[in-house]
Amino acid sequence: MTRQPFAFKLQQCAVPGLVLSWVSYFAGLIFFVAKRYWIGGVMWLAVLPCLRWALYHYFPSLSRFLGYGRVDDQLPVRTVRAPVAVRFYSFFSCPFCPIVLQRLAAVQKEMGLTLEKIDVTRHLQLVMSKSISSVPVVEVGDRRLVGNATSDQLAAFVGMTPTAEPFQAA
Repeated sequence: MTRQPFAFKLQQCAVPGLVLSWVSYFAGLIFFVAKRYWIGGVMWLAVLPCLRWALYHYFPSLSRFLGYGRVDDQLPVRTVRAPVAVRFYSFFSCPFCPIVLQRLAAVQKEMGLTLEKIDVTRHLQLVMSKSISSVPVVEVGDRRLVGNATSDQLAAFVGMTPTAEPFQAA
């Protein structure tokens, strides 16, 4: 995935960073309990998930201010049927994953592909065995598309498979 103009960060989430954020959250809870600072612990327990939810929910509107650029979509002008198997790897707190999944679902309806969704949040051995370092990942055969992608890019990626008809843009 390339950077958009005026974007400082790639539109993808590093798996180690996502894991570290959850480890830090639980370490913070343990810290507050160990110090018996109950007010801080309750605040940590309640406020941090609310902030994460707000970031996750409003991410498409906030992404350009966070250095990721826009996450706007470009619908495919024309697609052809591509009855191929597509695997989608996601992580629970990655804000790009639901965006790409929604776009993949739309492409699935148009192209007739088979979509397998795999949440790697609790399957880190799968992440290591597949050498997945960032999510979201769209996999078709042995090819991978990593990071945020528009519907048009997804349709072109799926349409490039040897068994599918070639992608044709109008």
